[in-house]
This record gives sequence, structure tokens and C-alpha cells, in this order.
Amino acid sequence: MSRRPLVGVSTYLDMAKWGVWSRRAALLPATYVDAVSAAGGVPILLPPGGRDAGRAVEAVDALVLAGGPDIDPAAYGAQPHPKTANVQPARDRWELDLLAAALERGMPVLGICRGMELMNVACGGDLVQHLADHGASADHRPAPGSYGRHRVRLDPASLLTPALGAELMVASYHHQGIGRLGAGVRAVGWADDGLVEAVELAGADFGVGVLWHPEEDEGPPGRAVFAALVDAVEAARALPSAQPN
Repeated sequence: MSRRPLVGVSTYLDMAKWGVWSRRAALLPATYVDAVSAAGGVPILLPPGGRDAGRAVEAVDALVLAGGPDIDPAAYGAQPHPKTANVQPARDRWELDLLAAALERGMPVLGICRGMELMNVACGGDLVQHLADHGASADHRPAPGSYGRHRVRLDPASLLTPALGAELMVASYHHQGIGRLGAGVRAVGWADDGLVEAVELAGADFGVGVLWHPEEDEGPPGRAVFAALVDAVEAARALPSAQPN
């Protein structure tokens, strides 16, 4: 039996409390760990601050770019909107390096919320910094700390459609979204208000981004996204030219 795929998941640095301590920590919601494990993978956390993204990527079989705070608008040549907040340029640089290294190796990549936006920025696209200014549905982020629910329609040819179907209800929490698509970025999913909710990267066997939060859904729709990532690792291993890490 082959070993379970090692799935690297990006994390972020923030203040946290545990026991008697209040200190800066590398953080990731446990729902990501649970989702990767339930899909058959072994989660490996990749905190920002590392100096060799390429070496980090060599140690895993797939990459998940997790959600989190806004991307620094300077990364796509824009001035910050008043509602753009909590930018972390060091995390942006680290995750862009992780993504570049993963794509160079032909590794399966899944971007979630901020992670999908980062994939678009990496390809030369930009973001809408505050969707409410453009008439987007409030279901994308109804209230602080509360996930919204809305429908997503998938392109029949999307890599996710066999697992998720043509339509699904998703957990959503974001106030930004994709503006101009980057080079080689194809939109494959949309909310009812027209916002791009899923993308795929040209030239990648599995380079998928979703704007919603599948890790928050314990049922089949959420877990199926992570299962598709793990299945992509297994499919790559089955190729005659595949080499173990």
C-alpha cells in the first residue's frame, strides 16, 4: 500500500492565547487539518517566515493555500481600498514562492478563498477589493465571524464537477474577489450574482482555486474538494514517469 499523500497547508502568523500565554503563533483553523485527514492525506503545516519555499514544497505531495486576511494590493499594482485590512506582505511573498515552486514541480494545488485570489494575482490578475461597492450579494460575508451560504454553478468541464455536481451550496466568508483574470486562469464556477467562485490554471494537471470554504463543510460537498486534491496526487503517482519525493 502506498503511503498517504503529504499535503502542505499554508498558515499565518498572528497573536493567540493558550493557557497562561498570549504570544505570536503560527495559526490554522483545525477544520483544514480535519478536511485533509478525512480525504486520506496527512496535513503538513507550512508557516510563513521560511527561507526556502522550494525545499518546503519538495517535502510534500500537494499544496493547499489557505484562506486568511487580505492580500497586499501592492502585489497587483493597486492602491489600498479603505476596507482592505490586515495585509501581511511577508505571508504574501511566502505563499507566492510556495505556489511557484509547486507549479514548477507539477504538484496538485488547491487555493481556498484568499488562496484562490493569490493564484490569480500570481498570474498577473487583480482583485476587487470590496465587493459591496459593486453590488455583490451580502451572502458572501453576511456578518463578522459568520459564514454565509449561497449557490455556486460549476462549468460542466471543471475538474470539480464530477465530484460536486453542476450546482452546490457553499460556506462563504470574503469581501474581496477576482477582478481581471490572470494569464492562464480560467473561470469555472460562479455565484448567482456573477462573481467568479472557482478557477483552474492552464497547464496544470490540478491547479484549482475556490472562493468558498470547503473545509467548513463536513459533508460530501466540502470533503469532496479535498478528496479531489488527494486523488490528483494518486493519479500522478500512477504515471510511469512519476518519481517519489
